[in-house]
Amino acid sequence: MTRIDATFARLRGQNRKAFVAYIMAGDPDVAGSLAVMRGMPAAGVDVIELGMPFTDPMADGPTIQAAGQRSLAGGHKMDMTLQMVRDFRADDGETPIVLMGYYNPIYARGVTRFLDEAAAAGVDGLIVVDLPPEEDAELCLPAQAAGLNFIRLATPTTDAKRLPKVLQNTSGFVYYVSVTGITGAAAAQAADVGPEVARIKASTDLPVIVGFGITTPEAAQTIASVADGCVVGSAIVKLIGDGKPVSEVLARVSALSAGAHRA
Repeated sequence: MTRIDATFARLRGQNRKAFVAYIMAGDPDVAGSLAVMRGMPAAGVDVIELGMPFTDPMADGPTIQAAGQRSLAGGHKMDMTLQMVRDFRADDGETPIVLMGYYNPIYARGVTRFLDEAAAAGVDGLIVVDLPPEEDAELCLPAQAAGLNFIRLATPTTDAKRLPKVLQNTSGFVYYVSVTGITGAAAAQAADVGPEVARIKASTDLPVIVGFGITTPEAAQTIASVADGCVVGSAIVKLIGDGKPVSEVLARVSALSAGAHRA
């Protein structure tokens, strides 16, 4: 059982929804992003998504694209992302960490090397946006063999024919993308999300967590109420990009998590 599995089992026993928060590694710099990351559990974050900066992030809207560009412009490398995880783990051995990003940096590093280093650092799961189920042998199956959950995205266009393939080797949780498009492009609507979450849950025992288009505590509560929890990324990353102090960023994270936990 991974930390992700244990966290969702605990939340299920508490009849509590999950709050997942995303930040970009190295934005605005390593020290700043690590400070936010370290403060997240006390701010109510159940699972941390740590973005791996990449030059061509196809699923990311302008806010997260800009964060990745800032990180890369500052000289951020994969070594630094993994070191952030190690540094976080020095003080926190429980909060799950999911690395989210794209396959190219992993491929360039070498799959075996990357998985060995990620597992040793304390990573619990991966979301790799541009690897479809047809390529599971490339990374998904080796990741699971290394003890990491491989979390797959389902979208509004994942129809009944496609869904079984998406779910086939997914573990940890299913990430449901609430809108058709990129992050930060539109607001998630519970009336649209609820039936889709129910459809997915009819085919899997995994938790279904909804992301994209959630920017306020009220939206976090509304969306979490029709799922097993929600993810917020752009709303947090925007504060970092605006140069807000860590304390203000974490205060917003706390308000968002409280919204999800009220669901």
